[in-house]
Amino acid sequence: MSRYFCLDHPDVLTLATEVVEARPGRVVLAESPFYPGGGGQLPDRGTLAWAGGEVAVSGFESEGGRLWHLLAEPLELPPAPVEARVDGAFRRLMRALHTDLHIVNAVVFQDFDGALVTGVQMNEDGTARIDFDLPDADNERLRAIEGTVNDLIRQDLAVCQSHVPEAAVFAEPGLVRSRSVTPPPTSDGQVRIVEIVGLDRQACGGTHLASTGASPPIRILKIDNKGRHNRRLRIGLAGGM
Repeated sequence: MSRYFCLDHPDVLTLATEVVEARPGRVVLAESPFYPGGGGQLPDRGTLAWAGGEVAVSGFESEGGRLWHLLAEPLELPPAPVEARVDGAFRRLMRALHTDLHIVNAVVFQDFDGALVTGVQMNEDGTARIDFDLPDADNERLRAIEGTVNDLIRQDLAVCQSHVPEAAVFAEPGLVRSRSVTPPPTSDGQVRIVEIVGLDRQACGGTHLASTGASPPIRILKIDNKGRHNRRLRIGLAGGM
């Protein structure tokens, strides 16, 4: 995969770019500020504006190494300048949920003997779920991590990124936390590492806050037993975004 502009510039929500290829209802841009989704994170929302009008972006498809932006109308845009505009409120919501899930992940990994993630999903209503391989965990002990997670949010820990060669990802214990999924390397063979300074480092391909304190507190809404091994934590943002 190529390196997404939004991962290096998550605060850039409006970008002047150009249509380099177009079909009815879809375009490829020279540069895109949109996050196309992945790893349980929903894709960005937004619009494309040009001299002749504006259209909503309804989704994304990857084809042959190119990212197609799907349009809400069957328009065929000319190869010309456009302004790509990301929905800022929705981007902030996803960044907060993804950062909070990293904190939950870090606490569970440390407190429950390196338990691995088996699934993640973030939702547009400000809730999310994260599943762990935890066959013998006590649900009340899991629920008690809410206070630890919120304390880490309040500490306003910096969140930063780096890249390591794909071959080195499994050499550092804990960089890969999923039982079945590893973020794909970029075209130059690097894997992105997201670090919450002083707390956690792990491979990840999503967008995050610049520091934990930009998120409201979370609540653990429910804990479900999903099969013999899987324990599902449902969380929500207590203060909204």
